[in-house]
Amino acid sequence: MKLVYADNNATTQIDSIVLDEMLPFLKEYYGNPSSMYGLAEKSGTKIKEARQRVAALINASEDEIIFTSCGTESNNTAVHAALEKQPEKKHIITTRVEHPAIKSLCERLARNGYRVTFVPVDKKGNLDTQLLFKSITKDTAIVSVMWANNETGVLFPVQEIAEDVRKKGIVFHTDAVQAVGKIPVDVKSAGVDMLTLSGHKIHAPKGVAALYVRKGLPFASYLIGGHQERGRRGGTENVASIVALGKACQLAGSRLEVMNTKIRAMRDRLENELLEKIPNSAINGNRENRVPSTTNVGFNSIEGEAILLMLDQLGICASSGSACTSGSLEPSHVLRAMNVPFTSAHGSVRFSFSTYNEEKEVDYIVEKLPPIIARLRELSPFWKQ
Repeated sequence: MKLVYADNNATTQIDSIVLDEMLPFLKEYYGNPSSMYGLAEKSGTKIKEARQRVAALINASEDEIIFTSCGTESNNTAVHAALEKQPEKKHIITTRVEHPAIKSLCERLARNGYRVTFVPVDKKGNLDTQLLFKSITKDTAIVSVMWANNETGVLFPVQEIAEDVRKKGIVFHTDAVQAVGKIPVDVKSAGVDMLTLSGHKIHAPKGVAALYVRKGLPFASYLIGGHQERGRRGGTENVASIVALGKACQLAGSRLEVMNTKIRAMRDRLENELLEKIPNSAINGNRENRVPSTTNVGFNSIEGEAILLMLDQLGICASSGSACTSGSLEPSHVLRAMNVPFTSAHGSVRFSFSTYNEEKEVDYIVEKLPPIIARLRELSPFWKQ
C-alpha cells in the first residue's frame, strides 16, 4: 500500500482538473487584472467566473464574495469589520472550540479591552446554545460560531443561532471552512451575515480563500490598499489561485452526494471496526451530528504523537487530537472543552477523508492500527487492562 492520506481536514491535494484550469494563469495569461490591455482582461474575466462559481456553491450573489489569502484572513476580516463599524460595542461571543483563527484573535482582543464570552460545549461537543443566547447584550458587536468543528466534525446549529442573533440586530459570522464541500451550505436559508471558506480544504491550492459578506452589511476593509475587490480588500489578486478556487467550488458542489453516501459509509466502517478491534477506545464527538468525512478516536493510556509516528512509518497520514506535535504536552483545546478524559485525549487521532479515498485504504488502516495501539500500550506505564 502506497501513501494513505487520511488528513484532509488539514489540507487536500489539488484536483488535477483544478490544476489544469489554473496553470494557464501562471504561464500564458499573467496580466494584472487591474491593467487596461487584453492580456489583463483575460484575468479579470476568469476572476469574475470564479466569483460566480464560489457564490453558486453557497447560494450567494457574486458581489457578496471577497477573495482573500486564507481562512485566517477571512475570519480576522469578519471580526475586524464588525468591531470597526460598531466602535461603541466591546463584547464578542464565540465558542471554546473555535479554530485558532478565531480563538487566538479573540484572546488578543480580550487583552486589549474587549470582553469575550467563550461559550462551552458538552462532552459530545454540542454547543450550549441557550447560554449563548443568554450571553447576548446591547454591547455585543458580533457572534462568531464555526459551522463544523475541525477536530471532531461536530456541526453547530448555525441557522438557529443566526436567526436569534440577527433578530437582536447583531452581526453573525460563521467559520465554515470545514463544512463547505462536505454538506450543503446555503447562506440565504442559514441567514448568516458573513461566512468563511478556504480553498485548500476542497482541492484548490493553499493561499486562497473567500469571505461572504451579506449585501447591505456595513463593512470595513482589513487590508488597505488599492481598489481591488470593490475596495474591500487591497492587494493584487492571486489570479491563478482564485481561478482554481472557483473550479474547486464547482466540483465540490457536484460531489456532495458522494461525500454524504460513499465517504460517510467509509468513515462509519472505520470507526466501527476500530472500536470492535481495540479495547478502551471511544469516538470523540457527537456521532449523529457531524460532517460525513471526519472521525476523532481516543485510545486510552498512550500518546497520540507516538501513534502518528508509527502510522507514518506505514504510509498512513492522520493527525493527533493532542497538540504535543507543536511542543505542548497538553491535549487540544477542543478535547479539553469537551471534558474528554486526559488519558484518552492525549491518545486521540483524527482521520478525515475526501472523495479521493478508497475502501481499501480503510482496510489498510484497520489492519495496521490495532497492532500499533497494542504495542504502545505494552510500553505504557499507565496502561492497565
